[in-house]
Amino acid sequence: MARVLILFAHPGQRHSRLNVRMAHEARMLDGVTFVDLYADYPRFNIDIDAEQARLVAHDVVIFQFPIYWYSVPALLKEWQDLVLEYGFAYGQSGSKLAGKLFLPVVTTGGAQDAYREEGSNHFRLRTLLSPLEQTASLCGMRFLPPFALFSAHDSAADGRGDTHIAAYLRLLSALRDETLDLDAVSRLELLDDDLPLIGTSHASTFSDTPPSPIGITARISE
Repeated sequence: MARVLILFAHPGQRHSRLNVRMAHEARMLDGVTFVDLYADYPRFNIDIDAEQARLVAHDVVIFQFPIYWYSVPALLKEWQDLVLEYGFAYGQSGSKLAGKLFLPVVTTGGAQDAYREEGSNHFRLRTLLSPLEQTASLCGMRFLPPFALFSAHDSAADGRGDTHIAAYLRLLSALRDETLDLDAVSRLELLDDDLPLIGTSHASTFSDTPPSPIGITARISE
């Protein structure tokens, strides 16, 4: 079994309709380590040694967050700046994360049509998250396509919320049990609720092979 670490970053949890529910279910899953960064570091005093030790102890690293102004929330950016040090995560002798999997799990306030070249946000979601993809590459990690839910504000009313949470738990279980076809998944632009590649008959083991690069409204997301 792979060791899965979820780093959850949501600065406005009292307004969340979906991310907090996803977090609650994920933290109860066996074999998953769940960390609420805003609860642990409300004043941004990040324990670098503790965070680096967490990373070393796990095989899969997940950032779970709502898109804020086309990027990660402030604490998660601070975490990256401090924890992913030269000599630890990259650079000479900086190979502590090499071969691990990295997955962004994100929600947006805007609709999927807004995240296109011709849409109101002018860029695809995968493109907006390219700094995370390049960070994973620099650290020698294998980047998996973002698991995304668009229009998260409406997901409770239209029934997509429950479906998405169930799919998230299936995805986490497949990562933990190493039953995800990594090569097939890496060819996708995004992961969604269908998750057709999860199963036990095409398991793929972890490797150091890097993935092939693939190519919001400014409304606060869930």
